[in-house]
Parts: sequence; structure tokens; C-alpha cells
Amino acid sequence: MGVSTSQVKELRVATGAPILDCKKALEHSKGDFDQAVDWLRKQGLSSVANKVGRDVSEGLIDSYIHPGNRVGVIVEVNCETDFVAKTDDFRALVHDILLHIAMANPLCIDKDDLPSESLSKEENLFREQALKEGKPENIVDKVVAGKIDKYYKQVCLLRQPFVKDEDQTIQDLINNAIAKFGENIVVHRFVRFELGQ
Repeated sequence: MGVSTSQVKELRVATGAPILDCKKALEHSKGDFDQAVDWLRKQGLSSVANKVGRDVSEGLIDSYIHPGNRVGVIVEVNCETDFVAKTDDFRALVHDILLHIAMANPLCIDKDDLPSESLSKEENLFREQALKEGKPENIVDKVVAGKIDKYYKQVCLLRQPFVKDEDQTIQDLINNAIAKFGENIVVHRFVRFELGQ
């Protein structure tokens, strides 16, 4: 089946994917627009794994002051090229991350950044709670693992549900951007200030 230029253009406008990929997606889905979008998403997200680990030496440092001037955030988000760093879409991504940090108050970027003594303290607390509740010893480890996972989702930026769309995490948001830009993207560091704290 032939794919028209107008179909390719419509898909490109809707997804931001490269023209050749749009053409391939439409050919693969036999002209079905929704299937083509799904195909592009699958291809893009599978390529995310290939991008992770690549050197990120460009990017953006930006700040956000929440209305009322009681919360402020500074973040550094890195990418591979200054071309991507200067785009409006990359700036929008950084702004969304800033807004999220202001609202959700994460303690760290991911679980590897948590101090081991803090994690041990939480594990011991969860274990004591499970034993006090009378959980059998063989179940306690599973209960603790589940509670630790919930703890990560509360305190680790990349694991938190995005405040604008709780169906995706911040890591999902970044993965979508990696697929869109074709570059590795990393939140390098952030600082959150709250008045009086």
C-alpha cells in the first residue's frame, strides 16, 4: 500500500518523529494512523536503552520560584548536544522537572543516591512494624521489600509519579524525551529551597 505525503506530514506533526520513521510506521501499519503512532512509540522507547549511558556534557541549568516565593528549585539536566539543549521542547522538559521537584519534594534523584544508613533505618522500621502486626517470618521480607519500593516512589525523583500526569513517572517523562530527541538525557543534580527549612 502506498503512503501519501499528507499522511506522513500529519503523522510527523502529531508525533514529532523524523519523516522517514513516519513513512515506515505508516507502511508498517498499512496506513492506520493510530497503529502508526503506537509503532513509533514502541520503536522510540526500545531505542531509549541504546541511548542510556552515552556521554552527556551539554544541557541546561534552570530555576523555578513557586508563586508566593516560599519554594525555589535549581536543577541541572544534561543532554548530548547544545542543539537539543537550546530547543523549546527541552526547556519545557526542564521546566516540568523543576515544577515537579517544587511540588513533590524528592530527597534524591534515585535510590543509589540515598545514604545506606537511612535505607537501613527504614528497612528496620518496616521489619519491626510487620513483626508487630503478627506477620509470619517468611512473609516479612516480602512486606519489607514492598514498603521499601513505596518509599523509593516517595523520595526518589525518577520514581515519583509526575505531578502533571500521575500515570507516568519522571523516569517515563525522561524516557519519552530521550525517544523524541534521540539523545541521552540525565537529571544531574537539583537543590530545593523552602522558606524556614
